[in-house]
Amino acid sequence: MKIISSIEELRDHLRGQLRTAFVATMGNLHEGHLSLMRLARTHGDPVVASIFVNRLQFGPNEDFDKYPRTFQADVEKLEKEGVYVLFAPTEKDMYPEPQEYRVQPPNDLGNILEGEFRPGFFTGVSTVVMKLFSCVQPRVAVFGKKDYQQLMIVRNMARQFALPTEIVGAETYRAEDGLALSSRNGYLSPEERAEAPLLYQVLNAVADEVRGGQHDVALAERVAMERLAARGWKPDYVAVRKRIDLQPPSPADMEQGAPLVVLSAAKLGATRLIDNLEI
Repeated sequence: MKIISSIEELRDHLRGQLRTAFVATMGNLHEGHLSLMRLARTHGDPVVASIFVNRLQFGPNEDFDKYPRTFQADVEKLEKEGVYVLFAPTEKDMYPEPQEYRVQPPNDLGNILEGEFRPGFFTGVSTVVMKLFSCVQPRVAVFGKKDYQQLMIVRNMARQFALPTEIVGAETYRAEDGLALSSRNGYLSPEERAEAPLLYQVLNAVADEVRGGQHDVALAERVAMERLAARGWKPDYVAVRKRIDLQPPSPADMEQGAPLVVLSAAKLGATRLIDNLEI
């Protein structure tokens, strides 16, 4: 595996590759990330991964400086997966001058759910993904469904800008107890880690209610939030939304069985966890 930090060197190295499959990460890799590499290989060759902790998507009170950086361990994992190139730019490589041009998602998608609680987050994500696509020029890029809203925003961005990159969504990789794998799980204490699967259990309970004919999604959401709060969590949202646009379903949508997804974000101690489940 070749490790490259320079955009110019990356382009030179990949010149002529027409089937590149790309996985963008912020490092601190776990089995969920590695499953994305394996899926990428089924869609293209060579597989290119990136590690870049993107300052643009962190808010002023978020954990940019504390975000776990485990570069050497990450390199070893990617080598075992047969990744062809690791693009690992520095901030100076990615942003040699202030990134004044930004990609702004539409408000009705970018400023709801995660966007409401993390203002500017999706602008930072969209901007860095657009720039990474420009650097790597992949035919396929794989993103995990755990970040459901992010996947939708990236997919819509690629379509609206007519990018020559197909966006592939990968199913959420879970521990045996149901907890979605995340780099931030490493922040959990042993007691919190034992409690953390409750988030997925709550999502399943909401999904079961809706499948069972519960059309009052606001009630189901409220009960789920109360269940989390009663166990000491600080939930930001539990929301049943339409898969097509992440807007709340109307009574007609519920009657017609529109494809839905339930999404949640909640703090357990100092760690904010997100998850979702398609209904």
